[in-house]
Amino acid sequence: MKFRASIVALTIALIAVVSTPDHGARAESRATGNARGDAVVTEAVAAAKDGSAVAVAADPTTTSAINAVIDELRTGEDASDAGAPEDAVVTASGARVAGDDQRTRFIIDLSRSISFSTSALASPDRVIIDMPEVNFDLPAKAGENGRGLVKAWRYGLIAPGKSRVVLDLSAPARLDKSFVLPAIDEQPARLVLDFVKTTREAFLSEYERPRSLETAAPKGDRKEVGEASRSRPVIVLDPGHGGIDTGATGVDGVHEKAVVLEFAKLLKKKLEEKGAYEVLMTRDDDRFIRLGKRVDFARQNAANLFVSIHADSAPQHHVRGATVYTLSERASDVIAAALAKRENSADMLAGADLEDEPDEVADILVDLARRETKSFSILFAKTLVAEFESAVKLIKNPWRSAGFRVLKAYDVPSVLVELGYLSNKHDESLLISGEWRERAADALVASIDRFFQPRLAQGQ
Repeated sequence: MKFRASIVALTIALIAVVSTPDHGARAESRATGNARGDAVVTEAVAAAKDGSAVAVAADPTTTSAINAVIDELRTGEDASDAGAPEDAVVTASGARVAGDDQRTRFIIDLSRSISFSTSALASPDRVIIDMPEVNFDLPAKAGENGRGLVKAWRYGLIAPGKSRVVLDLSAPARLDKSFVLPAIDEQPARLVLDFVKTTREAFLSEYERPRSLETAAPKGDRKEVGEASRSRPVIVLDPGHGGIDTGATGVDGVHEKAVVLEFAKLLKKKLEEKGAYEVLMTRDDDRFIRLGKRVDFARQNAANLFVSIHADSAPQHHVRGATVYTLSERASDVIAAALAKRENSADMLAGADLEDEPDEVADILVDLARRETKSFSILFAKTLVAEFESAVKLIKNPWRSAGFRVLKAYDVPSVLVELGYLSNKHDESLLISGEWRERAADALVASIDRFFQPRLAQGQ
């Protein structure tokens, strides 16, 4: 349906609506005069253009009639949408929130219409929007501040071919309406969700739980490998965050997920060039992977070392330098505890259902393996700190420990490396510097060589 024809039809329909006694025109005329009807028409036409709410109409019957007309126009076929290839990646060019703490509308501008589904999780209250893969061409700080019932929102790739938007709610909200307006002439397609404040009980019963969309190694026991496979140590590099989970954001807008992915790729290349290791990565593109799946991946591939790579952030912008963390039930200090809490919340922020997480295994043999693994993890952490000392700046007490979920493979020596602080302008510039990355990666390679030296010397 062409844009001009749509607006003409809408205008004619609305003039009929506001001039019919049965739709409250007499009461509006007495209160505000004929200009009121013109205002309703004008705002409704604007609503048809940008998908925003119609708020001018004074009585519910008029509003309902207006929305009915908009719904009818919405279902019309759109030539530009029909001509778009179905397998082309959709681009999101804009997003916004309108409304108040009683009714709120969330809108995303899209290059063409898409299918979508919604679900929700409580504690904290979140609404999850799952859709086909979308290229989010949005401002760097999009989603940091919301409005009304939506206090903030995040977006990104959750799995190959799948994207997700997570809305953080300021109060329990019911999804009143959700639809996609097709692209019309110069206007983009729009995904629109209308929320109405509700009770907690109603919120918990309103939505389905989110589906698990991310892909990684399946759950299970450590993979059995033959002697040929054991000829080279297996190292798993884990670039933190990814997809919808951006991690920390730098002073100049650099995202942690991008920095650590590029560094991990460089480190993998350097390790593979030595020919002594088999090197795997939990992710090699911008996708979200749950923390437990990262651990599973290391165990499934019989890893001999797991290195999770991150970049930190702190309220104190003067803090800078690298840190190496190992697993412990009790945090070594307040800073380590706070960092572990932030890192462990990654699944929640991405809209993952934490009820799917398996319980930890309690077994005497597992406990013995865990103790041995802890000793090897500490050995590698100390080795890495020693190599880092001559290559990069370290924070005070650079080896620390806390309860990081991503380090909980009981039979894989594991460390988490914070390369620096994105909240510090100087560290941020270093983290994207090719020269600094080369130096830091070389130090990591040297520490891995030292760690595996006895095994490599024996040809095992």
